[in-house]
Amino acid sequence: MKINKDVVEYVAHLGRLELEPHEAELYTSQLDRILEHMDTLNALDTEGIEPTSHAVPVSCVLREDISRESLSVEGSVSNAPDRKGSFFKVPPVIEVD
Repeated sequence: MKINKDVVEYVAHLGRLELEPHEAELYTSQLDRILEHMDTLNALDTEGIEPTSHAVPVSCVLREDISRESLSVEGSVSNAPDRKGSFFKVPPVIEVD
């Protein structure tokens, strides 16, 4: 066993978590199994294997970023129900005394 109940309770204390006694036992057991599995993985020979960040190839699905003409200020406010110069005019949303 690499981890014990005292460690689990100490970490729970640091995280301001209140554990019931049965929860501390359960988490100790679960964390111990996780650490045993990590030991199994660490025992594997990975010499010559390229490190990867994803299990499958990942490509960007976003379109290419191409700059182009955008709306003019006049064009962007041309359909506004109400405007003030080059700005949209909207009803007040904050009451002022």
